[in-house]
Amino acid sequence: MYRLVYADAGGRFYDHPEMAAVGRTGDRFVEITPSEMMPLPRGASLVLIPAGSPVGLGRRGNFVLVERVRGAPVFAVAALLPQGYTRTLLPAYRRPAGEKPLPLFGYAAVAWHKGGLWVAARQTDNPYRWDPGHYNTPELERLISGRLGRHPVNPILVQLARCAREYSCFTAQNIFYRRWEGGVPVSPRCNARCLGCISSQPAECCPSPQERISSAPPVEAVVEVMEEHLRHAPGAIISFGQGCEGEPLLAAGTIAAAISRVRRLVSRGTININTNAGHTAGMEKIISSGVDSIRVSLISARPGIYRAYHRPHYYDLHDVRRSIVLARQAGVFVSLNLLVLPGLTDREEEIKSLLAFIQETGVQMVQLRNLNIDPDYLFGRLPPARGELAGIGKLISRLKKVPGLLVGNFSREV
Repeated sequence: MYRLVYADAGGRFYDHPEMAAVGRTGDRFVEITPSEMMPLPRGASLVLIPAGSPVGLGRRGNFVLVERVRGAPVFAVAALLPQGYTRTLLPAYRRPAGEKPLPLFGYAAVAWHKGGLWVAARQTDNPYRWDPGHYNTPELERLISGRLGRHPVNPILVQLARCAREYSCFTAQNIFYRRWEGGVPVSPRCNARCLGCISSQPAECCPSPQERISSAPPVEAVVEVMEEHLRHAPGAIISFGQGCEGEPLLAAGTIAAAISRVRRLVSRGTININTNAGHTAGMEKIISSGVDSIRVSLISARPGIYRAYHRPHYYDLHDVRRSIVLARQAGVFVSLNLLVLPGLTDREEEIKSLLAFIQETGVQMVQLRNLNIDPDYLFGRLPPARGELAGIGKLISRLKKVPGLLVGNFSREV
């Protein structure tokens, strides 16, 4: 039996001697099955759900709200997964009405099984380069200080130093480690107001985990960071559109000029842009400059869901579609950054719309991304979900059956 895991007020966790663990998909509680579970992977962590009472499965097969154990209040527990793993079920809990939304994390159901912790997830990519053991190492501060010493007035490096130190951002740290995928923030503005944006949040939601770059840097600063990384880093990828900036297509003039200049200096490595793809004119500039790949964030290929979550300004899903088609016609590698949430992304109507979108636009890869958000907050702001639930496992299987489509979690060198 997969046993219910709960926490006491001091943060200590226990397995319940009688209750079986329960998961959640959308607004439904479901019994946990072995096909959805795996041992808690290295790099995962446990969190207590504030004011969240766990739900367990009783001996009679009924769902039970567990508010106290031996007279003391208890709380639901969830896991936060490292990159390379896709969540299959949400944790099962109830919170009182009026509670503030939970912080922006990707909460996954956990259970106690065979003497250890298990999580509702499956491995969907090779996590080696994103293993937390490669980051926040003892030499990081020396590398940051040395780079800033050589380029003390570069505003991008100043921003990345903050992201690396305060937010432990892996793509920021990679610029200083001089390896793999490194982020280059450029745009302080955005043309969307995504409900789960990690760099700018409306007051009614939750605190942003990081701040955006405050102003657009000059082209020279962008070129300086790009050239060194592409010239020297193994597996070099430069990525615009990371968590500490807005929409990079709104800074297309700066980015396109930087790409053109860098490509006259360095031919190796991959230049990638993470974008909502709504600003088609900006996309055309980026394509003409010689960008290698784009990754487009998408919660749904259905317009109503798309608008409710992304809340676009002066663009819509048809603009995103057009930008992707233009990129593919120019030979640019295109991925979807698919924001995955059990109970939404794995509904039949969502899957069918997504598969049609992929076929119509020529998308070459789907990168699965656990959506970091309070599920109650999100579902309360989306149109009512309809259609049968296939499950996250079947969603992944159907994506993998699309001829030529790559399915994983991380950007590739192209």
